[in-house]
Amino acid sequence: MPHAPGVVIINGPNLNRLGKRQPEVYGSTTLVDIENMVAKEAERLGIAVDFFQSNIEGELIERIHRAADDGHAVIINPGGFTHTSVALRDSLAEIADAQGFIEVHISNVHAREEFRHHSYLSPIAAGVIAGLGTYGYVAALRYFA
Repeated sequence: MPHAPGVVIINGPNLNRLGKRQPEVYGSTTLVDIENMVAKEAERLGIAVDFFQSNIEGELIERIHRAADDGHAVIINPGGFTHTSVALRDSLAEIADAQGFIEVHISNVHAREEFRHHSYLSPIAAGVIAGLGTYGYVAALRYFA
């Protein structure tokens, strides 16, 4: 595998609580489980990946900037920032214009509360995957393969 990742998988607020928080919505799979699943698929596909999670908007933005500087694509589950963060959108615009990014949501956000129906990120994403559970991460990775 190369030294630098080809795809950065970024998870936003509360995703570190997967498996504990609202299992009726998100299931019992943990973030570590997702990372292991994606790492196996990345190895099979010959893609280097790097994982990052933060509950802090500024840290997510800094990691996106680093991905842009390194020329890497991004898979992002922005969590609640999907519906609120113009700053996150602005940072992803640079990726959208170059390598591209995929927005992933474990649940079908369009079948949930109305405030979850709007995404600041979707209009500039290469694609949006919602409601496929944790498989959405694998589907996004296969897109970049």
